[in-house]
Amino acid sequence: MDNKSTNIPEQNSLTLWTQQVSKNQLTPWDRFPEIYLYMDQVLSFMEAQLHLFEQEKNTLLTSSMINNYVKDGVLPRPEKKKYNRDHLVRLTILCLLKQVLSIPDIHTLLDSLREHSDIHALYTSFCEAEEDTYREICKRIDTASSSGTEALAKLALQLSVESGARRTAAERIIHELQQKTVKAAEKE
Repeated sequence: MDNKSTNIPEQNSLTLWTQQVSKNQLTPWDRFPEIYLYMDQVLSFMEAQLHLFEQEKNTLLTSSMINNYVKDGVLPRPEKKKYNRDHLVRLTILCLLKQVLSIPDIHTLLDSLREHSDIHALYTSFCEAEEDTYREICKRIDTASSSGTEALAKLALQLSVESGARRTAAERIIHELQQKTVKAAEKE
């Protein structure tokens, strides 16, 4: 049996996934609800926002998670149990980054970024980086998929190594940012 014909159903589902992801865009800033939402509405909105990124067994967001993010100061307190656009934007970023970074590291990173730009600019930059990265990865997956199972396995290994290296670098940078923040606070 030739290598290209093995696992055709998986390759077809993978091709479908890459097509969906490469066409998918996170909700643009101006398309977030301008009205305040209750928790169940937030969860429905976020489920639609993040559906392509969820794994079968892991839910990216629950009401308990949101409450913990508020309690830990990662997410601002809702106003009378209602959440606004800023909350939804922060939750989007948080849910996508928590697959790679710890919640305290995300908190440090977001605090550092908010010192230099507003949440709208931060979200726009985040979306551009997310879309560019997924577009590039989807091209690599499609190329490997057309070459067969072995090429896909090698790409999975390569992406895993890249992911680990990028995560380590991001964590190191965040640690440095945190140290600068601590030193600045000590001077005051």
